[in-house]
Amino acid sequence: MSDLVIVESPAKAKTIKKYLGSNYEVVASMGHVRDLPKARLSVDIKNDFAPKYDIIKGKEKLVKELKSLAEGSDSVYLATDPDREGEAISWHLAYILGLPGDYCKRVEFNEITKTGVQNGMAHPRAINTDLVNAQQARRVLDRLVGYKLSPFISQKIRRGLSAGRVQSVALRIIVDRENEIRKFKPEEYWTIEAKLVPKGSRKSFTATLYSDANGKIKIKNSDEADKIEADLKDAQYIVTKVKNGTRKKSPAPPFITSTLQQEASRKLGFQSKRTMRVAQELYEGVDIQGMGATGLITYMRTDSLRISNVAIQEVTEYINKEYGEKYLPKKPRFFKSRSNAQDGHEAIRPSMPSVTPDSIKSSLTLDQYKLYKLIWSRFTASQMADCIQKTTQADIEANGYTFKASDYCVDFPGFTALYVEGKDEAEEKSSQLPPLEKDMPARCRELKKNQHFTQPPARYTEASLIKTLEEYGIGRPSTYAATITTLTSREYVKREAKSLVPTELGEVITKLMKERFPDIVNVKFTAKMEDDLDHVENGEVQWVSLLKDFYGDFEKTLKEAKSDMEGVKLTLKEDETDIVCENCGKKMVVKMGRYGKFIACPGYPECKNIKKYVEKTGTSCPKCGGDVIVKHTKSKRVFYGCSNYPNCDFVSWNEPTDERCPQCGQVLYKKKGKKPSLYCADADCGYKKQISSEEK
Repeated sequence: MSDLVIVESPAKAKTIKKYLGSNYEVVASMGHVRDLPKARLSVDIKNDFAPKYDIIKGKEKLVKELKSLAEGSDSVYLATDPDREGEAISWHLAYILGLPGDYCKRVEFNEITKTGVQNGMAHPRAINTDLVNAQQARRVLDRLVGYKLSPFISQKIRRGLSAGRVQSVALRIIVDRENEIRKFKPEEYWTIEAKLVPKGSRKSFTATLYSDANGKIKIKNSDEADKIEADLKDAQYIVTKVKNGTRKKSPAPPFITSTLQQEASRKLGFQSKRTMRVAQELYEGVDIQGMGATGLITYMRTDSLRISNVAIQEVTEYINKEYGEKYLPKKPRFFKSRSNAQDGHEAIRPSMPSVTPDSIKSSLTLDQYKLYKLIWSRFTASQMADCIQKTTQADIEANGYTFKASDYCVDFPGFTALYVEGKDEAEEKSSQLPPLEKDMPARCRELKKNQHFTQPPARYTEASLIKTLEEYGIGRPSTYAATITTLTSREYVKREAKSLVPTELGEVITKLMKERFPDIVNVKFTAKMEDDLDHVENGEVQWVSLLKDFYGDFEKTLKEAKSDMEGVKLTLKEDETDIVCENCGKKMVVKMGRYGKFIACPGYPECKNIKKYVEKTGTSCPKCGGDVIVKHTKSKRVFYGCSNYPNCDFVSWNEPTDERCPQCGQVLYKKKGKKPSLYCADADCGYKKQISSEEK
């Protein structure tokens, strides 16, 4: 007989088997084996919210095989992922397999390396029921909100809609930002820059007007800018102050789940779902030439910045060897986690810092290589010395006005020799300054006035939304990717380049939720619920009490909403069409069915006329003059075609417009991206122009 180890995935099983040897049988549960059935609520509200679990459909044969293996084993080790959900899976497995406490051993692997696996196996423990109860509470909460609210919203707006405890708050945040942008009124302001050449030099530099005799200046319009320009005509420019200094720039901490998703979005263009899928592969194990199946990173669902002493020692040795002692800080860096961090695991780091990305590149897929390199570089850089920059700041006076100029140069690169953190905001700009001294005169080569307008807040990207959810304390590391995927797949939010833009459907749902269920979409309420779930995990709150406190008010609010809105149906502009039903004369509307959108008569059930849904762009086909319509590939990628297909074979990835090229007369197409543009269909012509904000 041998011992049985149950993990979640085949890849993980293969990697662990390599380290344990022939005395162990390592098998995969393929994720969850038992859950709340989808067909019904499956929560006994009157009996302390008791969940009614069933074996997941299609896993009956697997469960039978696991039972047989467990019966023939000396001991059963449950080695599911080291988090709440993993603990719950182990609990379900123990129940299904009928494992007594002394026969069932729960083990955790923070990293799937030989050391990590051996340490985990050497310290088995009992299943943590507090962790399980926290996960059960979350699961039941989400089921109650989803299964009670979704039918109500579907009835009032459109069939097939859903609401969720975290999903609805995230949608509200996106919608509120869109409303801020709409209400925003730009304000005009001006800046004045002087291009100066100091005496004895031929190198010019740019200084920006900062103040006058009354203090810091704000130029509101062109008249004020013209007056200052007149005051500075023929003025003498004198350098009145030069300050040289140094500044230190410290590295960013290693990744936690949210920052990994943000940085992978900024630097790699990965959506959060893609990031987590690839990170799971790196954690569970990849076949590396000469090494076999190897877990390359530590567990990727974490909110802790803790790093083991062993990992610090290994990365310190690597830095010293590859870069030299001067690239090491005086003492190892330790980073402080957020106050509400669960701190169950280490930060995300390479399990073996000495295994560089380039040394194993041939064994990785392109996505695996990119993400491993990002994780490895960030972690390694976090234990490197500061970047030292030399700075210069100068004041230049002219006829009572003060201009400022600044510059910096890298004196010692430190960690930036390996890695620099990405930013959502524009990077700091500097003007390269020639040598300057106090009382040095300078000649003004050019005085430039620049008109500006204040900009509205930016739309959320995946990176900035995840950052906001984390700051508010909404959701947990494992929920962000699933939340964003739900919002986009259900068409509550659409992607425009990297931005997340609410659809009319998303805005109507949010308006209804804010009016009728304010607590569900209240940021503070949802964040408090996350704190309460943490209290359950810590054994401080009973999970049934938490559910009772929530459900009383929720049920009352739902009943009031149903009563107040009896017979009310909200309509969307996007659901209205100009198509007249040939049977009864009513204007047909867009409906959502099991297989997607279709057009139907609003007179149903008296009139059952339906038509295929076609989304028109409003432009004409460049080939035959028919309507250009939106189409989708099997993978849901958008392309454009002619409504007269198959008689007309026009197709294009980019949307055609009714505009013609001013150079050659060909059709202009829209190209999306960070800087949307119109380009000519004739590649030889080469005409291209930026699309203004009004044209978008």
